[in-house]
Amino acid sequence: QVQVVESGGGLVQPGGSLRLSCAASGFTFSNFAMNWYRQAPGKERELVARISSGGGTTRYADFVKGRFTISRDNVNKRVYLQMNSLKPEDTAVYYCKADFLRNSYWGQGTQVTISS
Repeated sequence: QVQVVESGGGLVQPGGSLRLSCAASGFTFSNFAMNWYRQAPGKERELVARISSGGGTTRYADFVKGRFTISRDNVNKRVYLQMNSLKPEDTAVYYCKADFLRNSYWGQGTQVTISS
């Protein structure tokens, strides 16, 4: 059974940090590129960061470059999103997505709220 489960969201003040985690099971994790997306109320879901299957290549949306870092642990089948210097506009539900060829698996999301 395929499972993609995000955790680590919460309420943080502007300028703070959070580390999101995504645990995967039920598929060959090391074959899959992993992505973090986010969706704010009333907006479309957008790509935040992506990491290749082996972890050697990463890509970031312009609005998080220099603030967020994606990483993965293929032994423990996890992907992480370290988020620093958080802004109110980073408030959204953050989703983890696994991609390989025509297969895609989404998690249920974790809420991140940036507010004072």
